[in-house]
Amino acid sequence: MLDQRALRGWKMYDWANSAFATTMMAAVLPVYYSDVAAIHLAGNRAETYWGYTQSIAMLLVAILSPILGAIADYTGSKLRFLSIFMMTGVLSCVFMAFAGDGDWLLASILMVIGSIGYSGGNTFYDSMLADGVPQGQRDRVSAQGYAYGYAGGGLLLLVNVIMIEKWEMLGFPSKTFATQMVFITVGIWWLLFSIPILRWVKESRKDHGQSGPVEVVRTGFVRIRQTFSMLKKYPELLKYMLAFWFFNDGINTVIVMATIYGAGIGIETSDLIIALLITQFVGWPCTILFGKLAGRFGSKKMLYYALMIYVVIVGLGFFMTSALHFYALAIMVGFVQGGSQSVARSIYADLVPPARSGEFFGFLSLSSKFSSFAGPLVFSVVGTITGSSRIAILSLVAFFLIGIALLWKVNLEKGAREAAEDLTA
Repeated sequence: MLDQRALRGWKMYDWANSAFATTMMAAVLPVYYSDVAAIHLAGNRAETYWGYTQSIAMLLVAILSPILGAIADYTGSKLRFLSIFMMTGVLSCVFMAFAGDGDWLLASILMVIGSIGYSGGNTFYDSMLADGVPQGQRDRVSAQGYAYGYAGGGLLLLVNVIMIEKWEMLGFPSKTFATQMVFITVGIWWLLFSIPILRWVKESRKDHGQSGPVEVVRTGFVRIRQTFSMLKKYPELLKYMLAFWFFNDGINTVIVMATIYGAGIGIETSDLIIALLITQFVGWPCTILFGKLAGRFGSKKMLYYALMIYVVIVGLGFFMTSALHFYALAIMVGFVQGGSQSVARSIYADLVPPARSGEFFGFLSLSSKFSSFAGPLVFSVVGTITGSSRIAILSLVAFFLIGIALLWKVNLEKGAREAAEDLTA
């Protein structure tokens, strides 16, 4: 059980790494990629190449996360792995400042590395929710974590917007240079506000004798194989993972593709970034409210509502033509984005056996990152075939509808009982 100080440290990591999610994944870097790094690419290649970049990153994370999660459970070293992935992401942000005109390949490689750092670290961060928070409090605590993320990511994004829009007043030689400095601020922010979780959360180290690194890695693979074989013991968890695969794919693809999609249809950079900033500050209170409503009306019901709103958002995105439309959709996303993600995370925490939380959250990363690999890939393939990013964005509706249909078949009460009955280490 996490004490109050450790819990604050846990929440602060969401504050820290959300700077990457907002500035690098959603708001600034996609536009910079389109307007600067990929400036020499013709047609809609900037959007499709960005989608392929996201797909590669998520595929690599999907392969790594369950193995690392099993090893972290075995050694009791989740914080160590989190710190390694955090530093990987921090360095990718700093080096992104060196990607200039036409450097789309360098920007893509650094984005892949940064995404591995962000998503890989979250595998261990998320698993601490199951380790340290009682089941009845997870909806509320998970929502608070996401709310911290919206506040922290939104605050830095506000600073970043000022740096970019007021670059002359601040003494930067160009807007491009100011944007490159923005990337460095993300790395510094992420590093600085990761200190509380690393200092305040304490782990119990597990003694496995004289096991060396090779033996620990081998044990991690063995535990992964065991976890695969154990999934049949948790049919509700398995069904939920499949549902999560699809609807989380839709959510993540909206996050990483919305801004570059808007840029591709002619919306001005300042409007795109400010709209994403509005999303952050709408999302902050709405995520806290969503967590409270989930406690009152049920997690599954609230998740249904959020996913149905996403179907509407994607459908309206097909018809979007102006900055005003983008602002309206950004507000709608703010209503449900953090709430849907926090409730989805807390539901999963209720369905996993506590003794294997790390590796099962590794499986969550596996399923979600393979799905996140699929979403941008579908967007890019459809966009490449049709030559239309509008048709590509509309294809995401299928992921939400399939996820809703699969979620309907999950019995959360039965799944929680199945997880609680497993006391094996």
